[in-house]
Amino acid sequence: MVVPLMNLVARYRITDGHKFPKEGAFVFAPNHYSEIDPIVMGMVSWKLGRLPRFMAKASLFKLPVAGWLLTKSGQIPVQRGGSVRGSEPVKAARQLVERGQMVVVYPEGSLTRDPELWPMRGKTGAVRVALEHGIPIVPAAHWGTQAIMPRYSKKLHLFPRKTILVKIGDPIDLAQFRGRNLDPTTLNEATAVVMDAITALLEDLRDEAAPAKRWNPSEHDQKETGRFEA
Repeated sequence: MVVPLMNLVARYRITDGHKFPKEGAFVFAPNHYSEIDPIVMGMVSWKLGRLPRFMAKASLFKLPVAGWLLTKSGQIPVQRGGSVRGSEPVKAARQLVERGQMVVVYPEGSLTRDPELWPMRGKTGAVRVALEHGIPIVPAAHWGTQAIMPRYSKKLHLFPRKTILVKIGDPIDLAQFRGRNLDPTTLNEATAVVMDAITALLEDLRDEAAPAKRWNPSEHDQKETGRFEA
């Protein structure tokens, strides 16, 4: 349903698509700066030969039409609140390993707060899934989605047709973290490695250097989730 429309809206220039695993379970970790990013990166996954899977809020699966579509397309319900919040993504990842599927996980957790749309401080969900289950984590960056839907905008700019640049990175070597207790220190260190890889890919696409210090919402009195302008 989405593919024909998104092909009309944008052309996708994918660099190093051969680094995208053609089979087996893995975590796909891109940058995040527009609410339409999941559709864009879903298109990229589709074009590279894999059906995209996302971890979505469990409440969405209860909606009459959207819930049916999410279930039929193989998306993964995750309870985001309560005492099970931290364990739910790891439980959901077991399905991926068993079925040999890929999942898109945004390490930033929400749209970047960085005013120039550089990747901000990451959260540990992506590396936790990878380390718990011994599956690769593949970084990626994209640039141009903001021309279709700016951050927190409610308007889509469908025409003229836009160009979205995408670059796939090498699977990240997390060997130094395997065998260690997955405590906050280990997970934060591994997440920093992932965010460095994503940022480097985006620097290549934008042909400019990212800020020396990664944006940290807590240092700017910003909420971790939601629309930070509100």
